[in-house]
Amino acid sequence: MTATTDTAGTTDMVGATIDTLRFATAGSVDDGKSTLVGRLLHDSKSVLADQLEAVAHASRNRGQQTPDLALLTDGLRAEREQGITIDVAYRYFATAKRRFILADTPGHVQYTRNMVTGASTAELTIILVDARNGVVEQTRRHAAIAALLRVPHVVLAVNKMDLVGYEEKEFDRIVEDFAGHAAELGLPSFTPIPVSALVGDNVVDRSAHMDWFGGPALLEFLENVPVGVEATDAPARFPVQYVIRDGEVRHYAGQLVSGALRVGDRVTVHPSGEGSEITGIDVLGVPAEAAYAPQSIGVRLADQRDVSRGDMITAGVDVPALTRDVRASVCHLADRPLRVGDRVLVRHTTRTVKAIVKDLDGAGELSANDLGRVTLRTAEPLALDDYALSRRTGAFILIDPADGVTLTAGMVELS
Repeated sequence: MTATTDTAGTTDMVGATIDTLRFATAGSVDDGKSTLVGRLLHDSKSVLADQLEAVAHASRNRGQQTPDLALLTDGLRAEREQGITIDVAYRYFATAKRRFILADTPGHVQYTRNMVTGASTAELTIILVDARNGVVEQTRRHAAIAALLRVPHVVLAVNKMDLVGYEEKEFDRIVEDFAGHAAELGLPSFTPIPVSALVGDNVVDRSAHMDWFGGPALLEFLENVPVGVEATDAPARFPVQYVIRDGEVRHYAGQLVSGALRVGDRVTVHPSGEGSEITGIDVLGVPAEAAYAPQSIGVRLADQRDVSRGDMITAGVDVPALTRDVRASVCHLADRPLRVGDRVLVRHTTRTVKAIVKDLDGAGELSANDLGRVTLRTAEPLALDDYALSRRTGAFILIDPADGVTLTAGMVELS
């Protein structure tokens, strides 16, 4: 069998495709996020010997006889000294079934923006709850962010079950409480799993202490949850990133963020609205009859159209909304506030346009970590999808034109 690779997955030595799951962890302070991730890495044999020795050495310096697995992800010195997570710690590991990119995000309310950053590209979010404390304010806040970001899969990991005697009734109580909040937030579903990150119960292997739980261990669930469904099922969207000229022929390069394109498809270029036909597709420099999200490709059109970076090529009748009036849910990320009247840059896929903040849903300003709504008026039209339908073409960021600082993350609301 010939092995092929693309951005949707990689291949093993015999050519079998191994896909990738991006997931994030969230939860209140001291619920055990870093310990859970450390346990996941350790028990799945994804930690190198020198890394484990460094953790063991750091643990001994703190008077601990056994390695503190939380140190595998708490990489900043300030985090190790305070015993909390501040930055988003990214880790990469793999099993025989799947590759993983995980983001361990902070629990403190002042680092909510970091959780938004980590979860914005995740297909799954693990929300941890301390079995002793149950659902707390920050748990509800992280659930709200998962709902706002339309994360396809949510796992409620009820941690520290060993500290409540592995009691099923304690687990059921927390699940029922969380389910009520999930319904209010419009979170369609979640998967509850009882775990003990410190001991290792139900993290990589199923726990003998909780035989009343008939579901999978956490890693088993992560290995089998569907990925990439949204991208392949959505309408075709191809933001042009770069134009490659080869004599009289133009190749339009970029990532197909959703749907599929085929040679012979009639397409529309936005924002001009001009139509054409695909005469060629290259995937990794090799001609192909079709391409599927999220492959990076080159496309050739039948007509000499004025297509440049920032334009979007679509196929079919389901086209994005072309508008200069943008309304969106937002999370403000910068330390400086966002105010009505501010002039900003809107970066949407590969397109950047000037805009002005027209309204903040009645609020005077948005400060760091605030969730709110914004209305923008852009200088040029944008080809937008509702964020509920597409997390790629329904998302944007606001940038300060003076110094390039990222200000705000936005999720488009067309309805």
